Amino acid sequence: MKKRLKTYFYGHVQGVGFRATAWSIAQRYNIGGVVRNLKDGRVELIVEGEEQAIKDFLRELTHSHLKSFITHIDWIWEKPEDKYIHFSIVR
Repeated sequence: MKKRLKTYFYGHVQGVGFRATAWSIAQRYNIGGVVRNLKDGRVELIVEGEEQAIKDFLRELTHSHLKSFITHIDWIWEKPEDKYIHFSIVR
C-alpha cells in the first residue's frame, strides 16, 4: 500500500552528511521525496512510496553512521499525495 511519511530528526543532524546519506539510500528503494535542513537544527524528511519500502529505507538510514547523531525522531504517516516522483535534497 502506498503511503507518505513525514519525519523530523533531532540531534546533531546538520553538517554530518545527513541529506546526502538519505539521498544515497533512497536511490536503492522505489520512493520519492525530499530532505531538507530546518532553521531550528532539525532535518525534515518526506517520502512517498510503498509502506514496506519506506520502512526499509528508514531502518537503513537510522542504522547508518548517522545513528550516533540522532537523539529523537518524530514521524507522521499520511495519505500519499503523489507529489514526489524522485528523491531530492533541498538546499
